[in-house]
Amino acid sequence: MKRQVVSPEEWLVSRKGLLAKEKEFTRLRDRLSEERRELPWVRVEKTYVFDGTNGKEGLSDLFAGRSQLVVYHFMFDPGWEEGCKSCSFWADNYGGAIAHLNQRDVTMVTVSKAPLAKLEAFRKRMGWMFKWVSSSATDFNRDYGVSFTPDERESGQAFYNYRLGHIGGEMPGLSVFHKDGSGAIFHAYSCYARGLDMFNSACQLLDLVPKGRDEADLPYTMARVRHHDRYDR
Repeated sequence: MKRQVVSPEEWLVSRKGLLAKEKEFTRLRDRLSEERRELPWVRVEKTYVFDGTNGKEGLSDLFAGRSQLVVYHFMFDPGWEEGCKSCSFWADNYGGAIAHLNQRDVTMVTVSKAPLAKLEAFRKRMGWMFKWVSSSATDFNRDYGVSFTPDERESGQAFYNYRLGHIGGEMPGLSVFHKDGSGAIFHAYSCYARGLDMFNSACQLLDLVPKGRDEADLPYTMARVRHHDRYDR
């Protein structure tokens, strides 16, 4: 990897040129975020019951007294013995932010299809403290676009990230809900695939270093990612 080497004065000229583009990107991102918040809502009519460490909990219970709920759809198929390594990478990043979200009227929970016992065993292994519930007895994962029938996966008719295509199995995503004063719940937003990048601070930091994410020669973008207890020390 080689870069042009210049004087500090020449570097400053280049840096200021890039700064102008970064500022424009920030302004565009702010406008996009505003448009995202202004999306119309869909009222949640279906009843969902999750298995958690506090027993059976409905979607309303997951708000924990707050009006806004962020759900991370973590890939953990009921037949697996451990969670997805890429979703684990994301969980390593968002777990520490939850206390700060709580102070802004936001609750964040993690939801997976695997049974609660597997979720709890893996959560303890990874040292995470966030709330994780099982949706195994509900259509929640399917209704919010991260679980699919075998026929859908094989036929290429799985609707993921707002388009039809071939899907290997469980997929990741993030969904946002709002609860009003009457207790009514509304679905405000969901994103998938590269839309999840903004929630991973490690990815944002990698974008700053000379090699970037260094994924061009990998068989797939997350090929280097491991569960954090499985990296070669």
